[in-house]
Amino acid sequence: MSVYITVLSFIVVILLLVSLGYTFYVTKQQKELKGEYDGPIPDSVKSHPYLRNPIFLSMLIATVLILMYIVYLIAK
Repeated sequence: MSVYITVLSFIVVILLLVSLGYTFYVTKQQKELKGEYDGPIPDSVKSHPYLRNPIFLSMLIATVLILMYIVYLIAK
């Protein structure tokens, strides 16, 4: 495996982790800022707020796929 692919793989993983952390930070701020335009949250979302969020799901799926590709390249 090329050195460039290894470095780029680590950069991508770090970028994904920073993005995930920033998303958690923003969602925490949104919970603290409740305005008058907020409506009721469905019970299914209240019980699993992270599993129902498409941003978290897409980041999780992308991270798993990238890690699987990295492992594939290392094993090749």
